[in-house]
Amino acid sequence: MLGDWMRHGVMRIMSRTAPAIFLAAILFLASLTPGQAKYASLVMDAESGRVLYETNADTRNFPASLTKMMTLYMVFDALERRKLSMDEYLPASAKATRQPASKLGLRLGETISVKNAIQALATKSANDVAVVVAEALGGTERRFAVKMTAMARKIGMKRTTFRNASGLPHRGQLSTARDMAQLGRRLMRDFPQYYKYFSRRTFSYGGVTHKTHNKLLKTYRGVDGIKTGYIRASGFNLVASARRNGHRLIGVVFGGRTSRSRNYVMTRLLNDGFKKLEYPAYAKASPKPKPRYRKRTPVRKIKKAAPRTQIVTRSPKGPVIWGIQVGAYKRYGQAYKRATNVFSKYPRYLKSGTVEVSELSKRNRRSLYRARIAGISKRQAYRACKVLERRRIDCMEFSRKTSQVAWAR
Repeated sequence: MLGDWMRHGVMRIMSRTAPAIFLAAILFLASLTPGQAKYASLVMDAESGRVLYETNADTRNFPASLTKMMTLYMVFDALERRKLSMDEYLPASAKATRQPASKLGLRLGETISVKNAIQALATKSANDVAVVVAEALGGTERRFAVKMTAMARKIGMKRTTFRNASGLPHRGQLSTARDMAQLGRRLMRDFPQYYKYFSRRTFSYGGVTHKTHNKLLKTYRGVDGIKTGYIRASGFNLVASARRNGHRLIGVVFGGRTSRSRNYVMTRLLNDGFKKLEYPAYAKASPKPKPRYRKRTPVRKIKKAAPRTQIVTRSPKGPVIWGIQVGAYKRYGQAYKRATNVFSKYPRYLKSGTVEVSELSKRNRRSLYRARIAGISKRQAYRACKVLERRRIDCMEFSRKTSQVAWAR
């Protein structure tokens, strides 16, 4: 109450001063009350729409650049209705050129094709291109945002409102994990011919190659999209889709403290979701993943975290999973980094695998965290270890029944 009274008093005084000073005061006061991101997550079966897991799924948060999923939905809809064409060129206005990063750096009057605009939004998450598209389809970004909100209601996003096309901070721009999962599902179902743009790892424009922010496209087997998002008020957000063994899942995470911890939680959620679809008995035995990453220091927190490996009764008839172990470490962060580095450096031998970190607890001793890549064939495992050992990298093959679950990070 005291803080509100002080702000009100300052506003009354400053409103009588020069407009420039008044504007500066508004910006300063806005910075005194930063938004606080709230953790939320959801995993959905893309085929049936059934929710397999949710936490705070209806809590309204800042979507950040997940907003561009709806911007692209509007572009795809315009293409289908022939309001736009792929080879059409759109001009950049003064407002578009003033947008903050991430952006392509378009100059006033410069044009960009609709095809390049789609790639810039999906891969680079370019804020200037979002304004270009908004002005082309809505006349102004404000009117385009109204159309976005109307479309959101039409496709079942009940608690989402848009105020801009990029996801840049605006207190009225809010969405939920459930709504974003629904948007991801509708993008796949309504525009399957355009969904491929969300799986692009790079995008080249003007002689510059831009890399995707979605690292799971490289590290998680089966992930083929969709979009990341970050502003200070939202934390690190992610909508991801993965397909394995005939099943497709859509996962949503809001409020990650870092991009790495967000990806770690998403990996756990997707692994758990696939287990529930393939082995219904697992759904009753497995605990719900918790956002342990929200502690202050992602690596140090591991010391106090609950054990990450859960052993479920073995089934003698279950198929065997093969993999390799490339080290054991005292800290989870060390093991994760080691496994990820090996996975990224030797994709030829490990491309079908998934990075895992499993905990080995010993009586009266500290736990060890084993750096592993699992989900490959027996032949791949032996071949990979042979190659790694030539390069003086420790490697050991292992196998396990699928009923023995180690949380993958």
